[in-house]
Amino acid sequence: MKYIHGSPAPKVSKFNMGDLSTHFARRVHLVSREAVQIRHNALESARVAANKVLFDKYGETGYRLQLNVYPHIILRENKMIATAGADRLQEGMRRAFGKPTGRAARVHDGQSILIVYVPVDGVETAKKALDTASTKFPMRTRVVVEEVQVEEQAQPSMKAPSPPQEEEPTEAAEEVAPVVATAGA
Repeated sequence: MKYIHGSPAPKVSKFNMGDLSTHFARRVHLVSREAVQIRHNALESARVAANKVLFDKYGETGYRLQLNVYPHIILRENKMIATAGADRLQEGMRRAFGKPTGRAARVHDGQSILIVYVPVDGVETAKKALDTASTKFPMRTRVVVEEVQVEEQAQPSMKAPSPPQEEEPTEAAEEVAPVVATAGA
């Protein structure tokens, strides 16, 4: 940012928690129902609340929690003096760009904010965790449960790609004549 110097660091410390290598049968989303900006401290608070509910029930390896939004937006505040005689010291709305005070994530209607991966019997606990996290957000939300397909669970093979084989040009490729542009009126 050219004009904003020293923007504060986001308070969100982790975006993926739990067991990141295991594949789970259910995916539970916390979906926004409004377009809002969510401050970084609200995102961190919701992450901690949801993680606590899941960690108490499953320990470190029984779930995966993923935060899907990042606080890119820099929030600014034009601080005003609120004492007697402040009108002589301040310039009102002149040069009112403001100092950076925090960060926020811009969230659209229908966008997933948090995703929890759990086994089949853990859907109710995941719903409870996301409901607890939703109280930290400034908008209405809904919880969506999906079944994770077997194809999505399969890890891609780490096989090196085979080198491309060169093909000999065909007769049709040799017969193509170049197009010459003519000057027009």
